[in-house]
Amino acid sequence: MPGDLPQIRHHGAVDGVTGSCHELCVDERASILIDCGLFQGEETGPGGAGPEALAIDFPLEHVRALVVTHVHIDHVGRIPYLLAAGFKGPLYCSEPSALLLPLVLEDALKVGFTRDARLVERFLDLVRDLIVPLTYGRWQPVETGTATPLAIRLRPAGHILGSAYVECRVGQGAARRTVVFSGDLGAPWAPLLPAPRPPWSADVVVLESTYGDRDHADRRHRRERLQAVIEHALADRGTVLIPAFSIGRTQELLYELEDIIHRNAARSVAGRRTGTRPYRWEDVEIVVDSPLASRFTEAYRRLRPYWDAEARRRVAGGRHPLAFDQLTTIDSHQDHLRAVEYLAGTERPCVVISASGMCAGGRVVNYLKALLGDARNDVLFVGYQARGTPGRDIQQYGPRHGYVVLDGQRYDIRAGVHTIDGYSAHAGQRDLVGFIRRMRHAPGQVRLVHGDEDAKHTLKRELEALGQGIHVVIP
Repeated sequence: MPGDLPQIRHHGAVDGVTGSCHELCVDERASILIDCGLFQGEETGPGGAGPEALAIDFPLEHVRALVVTHVHIDHVGRIPYLLAAGFKGPLYCSEPSALLLPLVLEDALKVGFTRDARLVERFLDLVRDLIVPLTYGRWQPVETGTATPLAIRLRPAGHILGSAYVECRVGQGAARRTVVFSGDLGAPWAPLLPAPRPPWSADVVVLESTYGDRDHADRRHRRERLQAVIEHALADRGTVLIPAFSIGRTQELLYELEDIIHRNAARSVAGRRTGTRPYRWEDVEIVVDSPLASRFTEAYRRLRPYWDAEARRRVAGGRHPLAFDQLTTIDSHQDHLRAVEYLAGTERPCVVISASGMCAGGRVVNYLKALLGDARNDVLFVGYQARGTPGRDIQQYGPRHGYVVLDGQRYDIRAGVHTIDGYSAHAGQRDLVGFIRRMRHAPGQVRLVHGDEDAKHTLKRELEALGQGIHVVIP
């Protein structure tokens, strides 16, 4: 990197799409971290995601602060390891993320560390003490302990509620440089969230590239596809299982499903078999089987001031996009097991949203075991499936009537398998290029992270084709 720019070190999301963690070195004696996320899928390495693989393996004595772009686990999941290694904060994030982050870390601790309630609460108290909520759009000075001034500003990223990209202003006068970390950018038509607007200028942009090699369907077409998949299940009297992350994707899906039901409440779908009665849309049950997702959905409702104008208009019109009549939530494990057994043996159409989004654990695995072998059912993927996850295997081999290994056992796939990329919370290629192109002053350098190799190299070519003299780097 040119010597007159702050140095950037990447500690994750370099060889894939998870484990985001980037270090901005203000000078030789001070730095800050942007995110500290968990590795997932093959990116955990050959030994898996054990303590040794997740331990902080870089020096922390110069790290003055952590900035969290959003609260997905691949951006915050290693915070417990960061604190265990001696980090003492502060932890900057947006105001919505300040509410959501303890919920995410509580779940991560219970799954990966301990279920001792007292230990979990002590850790969460520590996290809450470190959190410094920031208002979007305001510059925040960061104490570096050196003569080099640093200020950060969060701007809405449109990925999930509370998501932000980070502008870092380093130095002063003619030597001042601006470095932007995109975090995860959202698509412009994402439900509930305002579209991200690019910064005026930057010297360097660290840009995600998850979908750097493809574009998403527009919102109208993806909603039509979602409706078509559900109507297929209505006709077959089957279940549509949607693996989805508890935060972001689940709430966006509920928002879209409420709208589909609202538009089609009076319509019926005929059964495929002779003698089966038509099934009405207003009778379709939508089940969220995830205690964490239920808590996030309640938090989303509390954070209504951060919704976009369309969502607020629906509420003003008397609709309840995240709490409609057809919605059922399942909290207890016993109720979860009963629901799995019931759906495996019934012919009542149902839509189930359950975590984890990549089928690598959680309650969705029990549904997959029970439902994959029945052709009446459908599995619908609405988000990225990382290499090495069961979700990627189902997505790849399901349409060929292959199989997937869950908990060491083989399960044949007879259920329909569908993918709607348009519901990804990530920006597509056109949006990523537009984020850079719409900047009033083009950056001198763009560093591509958080993507598979094909996606990064494809996006690199597209950015270079802008013809603005941008130096595109793949670390």
